[in-house]
Amino acid sequence: MSKLIITRLKEQILTALWDGTHIIALQFDPDSSQPQVGDIYLGRVQNYVKNIQAAFIEIQPDLIGYYSIPEGEKPPVPGDEILVQLTREAVKTKAAVVSSKLSLPGKYVILAKNPGHVAVSGKIHRQERRDALKSLLQPLCEEWGYILRTNSEEADDTEILAEARKLSGIYRDIVSHAQHRTCYSKLYSGDAAYLTAIRDTKAADLTDILTDQPDLYETIREFLCRIQPEDSGKLSLYQDKLLPLHKLFSLETVIERALNKRVWLKSGGYLVIEATEALTVIDVNTGKYDGKKNMQDTFFKINREAAKEIAAQLRLRNLSGIIVVDFIDMAEETKTSQLLEELEGYFKKDPIKTVLVDRTKLNLVEITRKKVRKPVYEQVK
Repeated sequence: MSKLIITRLKEQILTALWDGTHIIALQFDPDSSQPQVGDIYLGRVQNYVKNIQAAFIEIQPDLIGYYSIPEGEKPPVPGDEILVQLTREAVKTKAAVVSSKLSLPGKYVILAKNPGHVAVSGKIHRQERRDALKSLLQPLCEEWGYILRTNSEEADDTEILAEARKLSGIYRDIVSHAQHRTCYSKLYSGDAAYLTAIRDTKAADLTDILTDQPDLYETIREFLCRIQPEDSGKLSLYQDKLLPLHKLFSLETVIERALNKRVWLKSGGYLVIEATEALTVIDVNTGKYDGKKNMQDTFFKINREAAKEIAAQLRLRNLSGIIVVDFIDMAEETKTSQLLEELEGYFKKDPIKTVLVDRTKLNLVEITRKKVRKPVYEQVK
């Protein structure tokens, strides 16, 4: 069972997910009206670069988005106006990313510019339900497509259909209004990240939404009434002035640890996590092992504990892209195979797609994790 804690810390809005014993995910957002992922703009083509099949679209004065031209699409002409959606924030030297394939996320479905196509979340495993969900939305797919989210597995079909029709209405309005708006107009605002965290947390697991900020409380309450009224009763305004919310959950300590390169394990071993622009490297060390016990058994114990902690740290720190792990070498192949099997099991619990790719000849474990937002170390001010 999960609890979302939403507060302000150092001029940012902090969202933390608590699983009953630990904070397992952190998210920082600017406390302002800056452009955010999901916003839809009427942008202007600044220039087209033929050799990389991409264009640069100005969506706001001095805010440029990288636009990868879909295969088969005619390259845009500089000066043309185009409807695009911000899909990725700017990161360091890399420009923000925009797409003409607009998508509108809901609690149960995502409407996508992909006519006739219905996809179902890979986390819904019952084939009977997968087939039923596809059949449910197929009649609505003449103009666009849908992706059924994990929350749709236990949802009532009438709720799913109502949301799908609502999103299609919003989509029509956006396209219609774009014809009469000036360049740089924002035609759709994606929900603030702390609101999407509420929407994207699995409904069956979410027990409480707690904030100590009266204005955020009102915004969340309005959001819940509009999007998921069945969860309105989970929202509470925390008002204990003697023990602030960030102190109650030791959020400052959690953040400090999430930024530390070294993570200690109960066994006495430790991880060293080094994040670079190209990849993240995680080294597993024996640490305080004193050599008095069976060495191979100790290595196996530390590696197993490290595997669990690595999966937890990837989610807590929101590390993504290529991740390389150097476990302690073990003599028995069966133990290595068991270790990797356990690691894959932990990854399946991560709501963001995380894949154990391979083990190299140098016994390094390669992992990929889908990039959704910046890592925590880049989010914190």
